Amino acid sequence: MKSVFLSLGAFCAFSGVGLGAFGAHGLKTILSAESLAIYQTGVTYQMWHSLGLFGVGLLQNQMPESKKISWSGRFMFLGILLFSGSLYLLAILDYRWLGMITPVGGVCFLLSWLLLFLTFQTKNSNSRYK
Repeated sequence: MKSVFLSLGAFCAFSGVGLGAFGAHGLKTILSAESLAIYQTGVTYQMWHSLGLFGVGLLQNQMPESKKISWSGRFMFLGILLFSGSLYLLAILDYRWLGMITPVGGVCFLLSWLLLFLTFQTKNSNSRYK
């Protein structure tokens, strides 16, 4: 019943709360309103996808043979790293080139949710969760 995605979800939620508090208290007097909004977007997406990782972990425990669910979790975690991570760095360091990484993380999020959708759309019951 052990799932790496449950652990990743817990870690990402923990760090998301910490980063959110840091942004709200430690950065609000340092960053511009625009940069703070960018930072907050990173926190928001991290927290939602942390919950998504919990869901993937629970599904993986129910359907351990599903490759789509495993790939969904991988893409979701990678999306957190690339999407939220690039927004944090963009907001704090003001390196505009980091904005080019953000859409790659967004595509990872989309792939993750698409894989979950496809997991439950398979018609053949023998390969339903492959």
